[in-house]
Amino acid sequence: MKYSEKISNKLNELLERTYDAEKGYKLAQEKVESSKIKSFLVDKVNQRHDFAHELKSEILEYGKLPEKGGSLKGDLHRTWMNLTTTFTNNSEERILEEVVRGENASIDEYNEILNNTDMTLPESTKNLLFKQRDAIEAALNKAEFLEEVVS
Repeated sequence: MKYSEKISNKLNELLERTYDAEKGYKLAQEKVESSKIKSFLVDKVNQRHDFAHELKSEILEYGKLPEKGGSLKGDLHRTWMNLTTTFTNNSEERILEEVVRGENASIDEYNEILNNTDMTLPESTKNLLFKQRDAIEAALNKAEFLEEVVS
């Protein structure tokens, strides 16, 4: 099966968001002191790094070119996050709030692609997206738990 331009664009948007998430997690891990939260964030950096490689491989498999970096929107969000954690009393709670918000947005983006009836995804792509989405849902649950602990 050959990727349509629409599928390729959606997967590249997802790849760009994955790069943004990886960079955001790297920034966040530098801002926390709790070893549990830091360990969680380091794990998410590695997870998103792996997700990006999986997505790039899948895109290349179908003859398209993957994106090479994050977005301007992601850069602006990290700058904003950096400023807000600098001026917030409980920056760990603030960081976890952003993690929860970001993970919810990622899940929505995966679901949008998976549930889009205008695109017929190859089985390998569907399986990859389900696997990654489910891992993000597990990360969301852990982030929500950690957020409750620090608040």
